[in-house]
Amino acid sequence: MTSDEHADGVRLQKVLSQAGVASRRAAEDLIVAGRVEVNGEVVTELGRRVDPVEAVIHVDGTRVNLREDLVYLAFNKPKGVHSTMSDDRGRPCVGDYLRGRWEETPGVVHVGRLDENTEGLLLLTNDGDLGHRLMHPSYRVLKTYLAEVDGLVPRGLGKELRNGWELPDGLVKVDQFRVKDMHSGKTMVELVIHEGRKHIVRRLMASTGHPVRKLVRTAVGDVQLGNQRPGSIRRLTRGEVGSLYRTVEL
Repeated sequence: MTSDEHADGVRLQKVLSQAGVASRRAAEDLIVAGRVEVNGEVVTELGRRVDPVEAVIHVDGTRVNLREDLVYLAFNKPKGVHSTMSDDRGRPCVGDYLRGRWEETPGVVHVGRLDENTEGLLLLTNDGDLGHRLMHPSYRVLKTYLAEVDGLVPRGLGKELRNGWELPDGLVKVDQFRVKDMHSGKTMVELVIHEGRKHIVRRLMASTGHPVRKLVRTAVGDVQLGNQRPGSIRRLTRGEVGSLYRTVEL
């Protein structure tokens, strides 16, 4: 046991350094500047010790992940892949892509689902608290989709969808809607929506008379798909994890 560690915990600046927030010297500067909170309390003294397992630490309002056993991944799900960890019918599924590197990490599961024909960003984690909150409707986590739909979308449709559109299972309100491109009898639209109902984007656009030809989820909260290639998995950055924590008030 080092001089920084005993029954009373670990020095805060060391915990921040080990979590990849900053060097120990820079972490000390963050503490003195009042930018670090421990369990809801601003800490400015450099001698503070914390339990890295139990403490909840925020830097500039963003939570810091202290647990090395927790993983946060972004998967670019290809079309035709099922949002399951295994499939008894032998169909391609998310679990197939974890084999080799991530299958030994306990408890990693997908957060929510994308239907078989929808491509794009699917988050994977073994952080049960975060995963549960990301899927819970009360946190209104925004998901961004790029959809190619049939027909030329009229100018006023976006406003109607933002005001609320009635579906058989209730009203849907789109948070943002914009037309990206129109050509050859098709329209490319971007929708931002916090709804989590099954096939919500496909059902919504079909009900407007513009059924979806192709659908890609490009973002969950502040986590972007970017130019990640189909079928690939990457670790989320510390900033991305922090933004997800912040979105669901952890």
